[in-house]
Amino acid sequence: MPPFSRTRSRNRKPRPTDERGVAASRPTHRPRLSSAIFKKRSCRRRGLRTSCRHDHLSALTDDLLLLILQRVGTRTALGTATLSKRWACLPRCLDALDFRVSDILPARYYECIRVRGEAAHFPFIVNFDVNRATIERYERRAMRAMVSSINNFLDADDDQDGGGLCPRSVQTLRLEFFVTHCSSNINRLIAKAADSWGVENLEVSAKSTFRRHDAHCFPQHGLCNNPHQSRLKSLKLAACYIPPLKAFHALSSLVLEDLPRSTPTAAYEAIFTLCPQLQALHLKSCMLNQEVVVIHAPKSEMKQLVMENCWFGLIELHTLPMLESLAVVQTDVSYKISSFPYLTHLNITFRRGILKTRFFYVKSDHDLDEYLGGTPGITNLVIRFTGYDRWFKPWSPTLLFPKLRRLLVADVPSSWDVSWPCLLIEAAPCLESLHIHIAPWEEEPRDDISWQSSEFCHNQLKELVIIGFQGTERQIYFVNFVIKVSMSLQLVSLYKNGYVQDKGRWDWDIVTQQYQWLNEEKVKILNQIADSAPCAATPIQVVLE
Repeated sequence: MPPFSRTRSRNRKPRPTDERGVAASRPTHRPRLSSAIFKKRSCRRRGLRTSCRHDHLSALTDDLLLLILQRVGTRTALGTATLSKRWACLPRCLDALDFRVSDILPARYYECIRVRGEAAHFPFIVNFDVNRATIERYERRAMRAMVSSINNFLDADDDQDGGGLCPRSVQTLRLEFFVTHCSSNINRLIAKAADSWGVENLEVSAKSTFRRHDAHCFPQHGLCNNPHQSRLKSLKLAACYIPPLKAFHALSSLVLEDLPRSTPTAAYEAIFTLCPQLQALHLKSCMLNQEVVVIHAPKSEMKQLVMENCWFGLIELHTLPMLESLAVVQTDVSYKISSFPYLTHLNITFRRGILKTRFFYVKSDHDLDEYLGGTPGITNLVIRFTGYDRWFKPWSPTLLFPKLRRLLVADVPSSWDVSWPCLLIEAAPCLESLHIHIAPWEEEPRDDISWQSSEFCHNQLKELVIIGFQGTERQIYFVNFVIKVSMSLQLVSLYKNGYVQDKGRWDWDIVTQQYQWLNEEKVKILNQIADSAPCAATPIQVVLE
């Protein structure tokens, strides 16, 4: 820029005001545009008034409105009672109520939990004292809000009962709360539901706070005041002390989860003896405090029993005459299956070792009769035996499954000799379907089993399915063994990828995932299988995917 340009612009005379510029700066009135906007706004107002006059939601029947309320949360459904007199009665017709403290906790609470977990190895990143105080504050606020809302709800319900409204009828009540000094008010809601509402399904889940691991305690008289008149059929207690259940004659299903270690063994034993009408019992993650629970209930009508991850103790099953389905998952249980004459479904899951690495040698001296012996009526059998080393003997002369139809051997470590189920095939003359699932482990197979040749032939086996098939030597040996001894075999399905999808405890589905084998590998495996000498009367279809 030239050096004189600044001086020249400073000494320049101002121009006279342009009338056109002044006119352009004045506000311009456009009557056509403003009238259009006014008409549009007035139409909107008229539309809102018209929509208010035509309330389509209120035109719905009560049954449809109840369907809508059943698909929203309990807090939202109860809040609709303030809309009108008609809506005030609708929440009383809900057959299921859920009160969960997790619905009240803010997202910031879970963020603090996540940050604390991620920073466990880097303590200098997070101020743990501030983080802990924040978590505890959110827990206290959530429980105070939950207890206050429940008390207000019960007070309003009592007033409505006195006002002549239709009585409330609830089939299912679910509660989730923190164990604090104010959680005792939860007992008022439980008693009201059992005594007045006729609740049939009750779930009580107590959660430990961040600093304390406590369990919820019920009043001395139990869940309610009139247990003899209760309609309670299904009960689930998590992190609670077992209340008196003797007088609940309609109770048929009971789930006990995360019971405190201080729970006496007599409380577990009383469930079988004092509640003979129970049909199903599920014990999950219950600490037995290094004691022995002895079950001897000759009058029990129990048909289903599940014991899952019950540590630090022993459960001895002596007498359950009506038992039909039994599942033992990672629990030390002593029993004789011959004591259960009506048992038809069995699920055994047991693992020796903690990780997929060898810390110490595990002797393979356990006898399968300890787990499977004396099962004359079994029709469906699920076995999950895992560990770094095979910890049981691959023979059992007395093992017999005369009525077994379906067999699943799942989670077989790839470091084991997969042919060990051969002894199960020989012990099950009526077996029709055999499913094997092989789980990948770190090392190659190292404990080959030496099988003696025999003239055994199976007349009923029709299907063999293997998930996790890698085409190893022992896997091909097992497939050839099954083909050789099975006279009625029709289908052999070998899948490299897939998994077992449980349908309850005693049923399952095989979910396969397609894999493209190399042509050379596929031809080699199929040739090795074709070299076996089958005694089947019809051609066998072999699927390799």
